[in-house]
Amino acid sequence: MSRLALALLAATALAGCGETAKLPLSAGTGPQPELPVPNKTLIPTVKVAKVEPWPAGQGPQAAPGTKVNVFATGLDHPRWLHVLPNGDVLVAESNAPPRPDDGKGIKGWVMKLLMKRAGAGVPSANRITLLRDTNGDGVADLRSPFLQNLDSPFGMALIGDQLYVANTDAIVRFTYVAGSTRIESAPARVTDLPGGTLNHHWTKSLIASRDGRKLYATVGSNSNVAENGIEAEEGRAAIWEVDPATGTKRLYATGLRNPNGMAWEPGTDMLWTVVNERDEIGSDLVPDYLTSVRDGGFYGWPYSYYGGHVDERVKPQRPDLVAKALVPDYALGPHTASLGLAWSAGTTLPAAFAQGMFIGQHGSWNRKPPSGYKVIFVPFQNGKPSGVPVDVLSGFLNEESGIAHGRPVGVALDTKGSLLVADDVGNVVWRVSASAP
Repeated sequence: MSRLALALLAATALAGCGETAKLPLSAGTGPQPELPVPNKTLIPTVKVAKVEPWPAGQGPQAAPGTKVNVFATGLDHPRWLHVLPNGDVLVAESNAPPRPDDGKGIKGWVMKLLMKRAGAGVPSANRITLLRDTNGDGVADLRSPFLQNLDSPFGMALIGDQLYVANTDAIVRFTYVAGSTRIESAPARVTDLPGGTLNHHWTKSLIASRDGRKLYATVGSNSNVAENGIEAEEGRAAIWEVDPATGTKRLYATGLRNPNGMAWEPGTDMLWTVVNERDEIGSDLVPDYLTSVRDGGFYGWPYSYYGGHVDERVKPQRPDLVAKALVPDYALGPHTASLGLAWSAGTTLPAAFAQGMFIGQHGSWNRKPPSGYKVIFVPFQNGKPSGVPVDVLSGFLNEESGIAHGRPVGVALDTKGSLLVADDVGNVVWRVSASAP
């Protein structure tokens, strides 16, 4: 294909092409989403919001009864958050590692242009920064490079005095001294995680079990629907259970296309995760989802979605696996890119947010009109999602202009019960607190 044809293809993609949604976003949200017939178009649906800074004095809108302020700004692609027991906040400033085998060909070239437009084309800082609010005013006034020279770090977990970090290809460990603002010792490698030169979904989230005896790590797929061959998916689209003492591990749950945030529901001690589902079969498919994670459970990818809905693009099929595919608990809307997850225990936000999950939705790139670009709350009752989602922090996307001023990712509660939100293209950590004591 000539350079002119390539340029025309890229221009078409950047302008937005493909199928417009026929259903409202609400149809793909909740415990029983509407799943229309797949619509595989010649050109995939592409609608990428261009990123621009907030106009002076403006920011996202907080839910009634809450307010939002900048906790820290001037960061370098902040993706994930972890709050230490003393109130210090760790933020992973990270982006994709070099992936020479990902994005080859015309489609890959166009995708790189799209991701650059969406603010995802910056080099990885490979750093975890410590933020501290020394005077209790809700703004970080101390900033320190806590860990440097990492490898696209993402998830973090503290067990006793051992801090675990999920790099893109391994879990590593550091000794942490309470109150310290920097760690300079070399990491100890706990266990390898699937990585390599393709590494399509590079983020690896991390959570510790209640008793600290196990770690759980997410690993996304190496493709959209196994188009790179099923052998490239070895150990991927899964959650791993890891023994931090020995590094031994086993597959805990599989068939999860791109799991990200994880959280424990305290009433049942059930592990929950949010999952990004597959693309390129229409603006109304497939909803991302929030689900409980069963030990040994299989959730369909790549052969099927939402239980037994077969994806005809995948050859050869595996009817034996489709037959046992678990149905997720709660749909979060198609292509919302739901990434961050935090249980609300201990929040000081209004009573409506007392029991449920906060979810950071990074925002779509292949839905018309766009979806996500906000932080939502899914209320729970008796250990299950109950009711419609509530917007906690919104307005990142200007729907009239199509300009995005930010994209929320990781979410976490600070030690005062306020909600912290990492915005990786606004380069901000936002803090949502109650508007009245």
